[in-house]
Amino acid sequence: MTTDRTESDPDYRFTLANERTFLAWMRTSLGLLAGGVAVQTLVQPFPEIGLRRALAMSCLLLAVTVAVGAYGHWRRVGTAMRRGDKLPDTVLVPILSIGIAAISVLACVAVLLR
Repeated sequence: MTTDRTESDPDYRFTLANERTFLAWMRTSLGLLAGGVAVQTLVQPFPEIGLRRALAMSCLLLAVTVAVGAYGHWRRVGTAMRRGDKLPDTVLVPILSIGIAAISVLACVAVLLR
C-alpha cells in the first residue's frame, strides 16, 4: 500500500534555519580543510615517518566527510519539512566528535614524540 504525501512549502524561517545549519557544517569542513593543508605545508616533519602526513590526511578526510554529510542532511531535512515528517537525525555529530578526538590524540602523540 502506498501513501501519497502532499508536499508544501515550509515556513521560510525553518528553511533559513536549515540553510544556516548547513552553512555552519560547511564552515567546520573548511576549517578542517585549512588545518590539514596547514599541517602538511607549515609543520616541520616529525622524526617518525608519515606522522605529519597522517595528521594532515585525517583533517582532510574528515573535512570531506563533513561536507558530503552536511549536504545529505540538508536535503533530508528539507524534504522532511516539505512533507511534514519528523526531522531526521544526523550522524555528523558523532562522526565529527570522534574524528576530532582522534586527530587530537594523533597531534598529542606527534608533539610528545618530538
